[in-house]
Amino acid sequence: MGELKDTAKGLANEAIGNVKQAAGKAAKKPELEAEGLVQERKGEAQQALGKVKGKLGDRV
Repeated sequence: MGELKDTAKGLANEAIGNVKQAAGKAAKKPELEAEGLVQERKGEAQQALGKVKGKLGDRV
C-alpha cells in the first residue's frame, strides 16, 4: 500500500511543481519558479521511493 501512496503523492507534488514553475516564468518571479523546481524534484523522489517499495514489497 505504501507504494501507491508514495507514487500518488509524488505525482501530485510533481504536477504542482510544474504549475509553480510556469506561473513563476509567466509572472517573472524567479523565486516561485525555483520553488516549483524543488517541489517537482521532491515529487520525482517520492515516485522513485514508491517504485522501490513496490519492488521490495513495502519492506522499506
